[in-house]
This record gives sequence, structure tokens and C-alpha cells, in this order.
Amino acid sequence: MKKIAIALTVTVLLMATTAQTVAASTDRKSESQLRSLQGQVMGQKDVPLPEAVVYLKNTKTLAVRTFIANQNGEYQFHALAPNVDYELYAEYSGKKSDTKTLSSFDNRAKAFINLHIDAALK
Repeated sequence: MKKIAIALTVTVLLMATTAQTVAASTDRKSESQLRSLQGQVMGQKDVPLPEAVVYLKNTKTLAVRTFIANQNGEYQFHALAPNVDYELYAEYSGKKSDTKTLSSFDNRAKAFINLHIDAALK
């Protein structure tokens, strides 16, 4: 009877460990498939536009994320789903860039898209 109890305990522990390993592996696989997007917002003569607001819209859910560009006009978005198209554009001093698309067919883990706005610095 004691041997059966020990065998059951070991079996339960092995099953729990296996379930945790499979779950962790699935989480890592999902994370590795996520992608990121970064780039720079530039104005006339490719001058960086600090504090430009970059808008990123998920075309599936219509959720919009924003990022305020740093002093070099750089922006970044992380943890983007690989099977979704995203539209992005930037605004600065009341002017807007053209809208660009990050396609679900673009399989790069790190995509780079620069945005241009015809605006003079303040």
C-alpha cells in the first residue's frame, strides 16, 4: 500500500512538472513570434522631429497605441501580433505624415518604418 501511495505521488508530481514545462514552452513560443516596430519621425531635410506623436492602429481590433518620439525623433512599439496588419502615422505641430502599413505578411521580428512630415521645427 505504501509503494502504491509513493508511486501515485511521483506520478502526480511528474504530471504537474510536465504541464508546467509545456505551458512555459508555449508561452516562450508565443513571445518569440511577437514582433516590434521602430523608426524615426523626420521633417524637412530629414531633421528629426522630437515629441512627434506616433499612432499605431491594430486593423483587426481597431485599438490604437501611441508613442511620443524621443529627442532624436525615434519611436518604438513592442509585443505586436504577427498575424495582424497595423497602420501608423505621426503628427507634429498640427501636420500629419502619410499613413504606412506594417503587413501581417512582413515576417521580420523587428520592422523599421520611418515617417516624414513636412513641418518646420518650433
